[in-house]
Amino acid sequence: MKQYAIGDVHGCLNALQTLMELVGPSSDDLLVMLGDYVDRGPDSRGVLQWLIDRSSRANMVCLRGNHEIMMLDARRDLHYRRRWCQAGGGETWDSYEDATDDFESFAAIPDQHWQFLENLLPYYETETHVFIHAAAYGDVPMEEQPEYMLFWERFGMITPREDGKTFVCGHTRQHSGLPKQVEHAICIDTSACRGGWLTCLDVQAGKYYQANEDQETRSGWMDELESDL
Repeated sequence: MKQYAIGDVHGCLNALQTLMELVGPSSDDLLVMLGDYVDRGPDSRGVLQWLIDRSSRANMVCLRGNHEIMMLDARRDLHYRRRWCQAGGGETWDSYEDATDDFESFAAIPDQHWQFLENLLPYYETETHVFIHAAAYGDVPMEEQPEYMLFWERFGMITPREDGKTFVCGHTRQHSGLPKQVEHAICIDTSACRGGWLTCLDVQAGKYYQANEDQETRSGWMDELESDL
């Protein structure tokens, strides 16, 4: 069984579907989605539906990102709606055909999508890797990590774990368009929604695959990239 991680999708359904065709994971392979499925890109609705459909028939784990948190907060409290809109929620709203312009009703967003967002995991751990959205303290048990660290902090704040497990995360945009690797962590947010690439990492083989909204693809090896090891 291979283990794959995919970085921040941000509504880029074309890139996601193209990436999956490139990678071609089997139904037995583990696929960990690192969060931030919505906002900024053109088809957040389509991305959520794709994730829901695939998770019902594949070995897939979906983590929570800060943009999912903002979307849920916006539904619960009017105070948060402007913040969500300014952070890319407007594009998510527009992807639902029946949504009104005033943000007053969230009825256009199916209950199935809200249930999916509510059930996202904060992290996922294997024998060799810890998958998170943003960052984590290496010396703090995962179940005790501060919410700000898991969902909002930057890649550079991740500290090593004593057991040697490698963190795999998204959230911190890599302007180079390539994954970033340090001794104890790998970041694969490569700016899919800003003309960059959506990245999938084969965490065991150290190979990365990329696709963009124009359906272009490329791939490479982590040990060939410049790193801070």
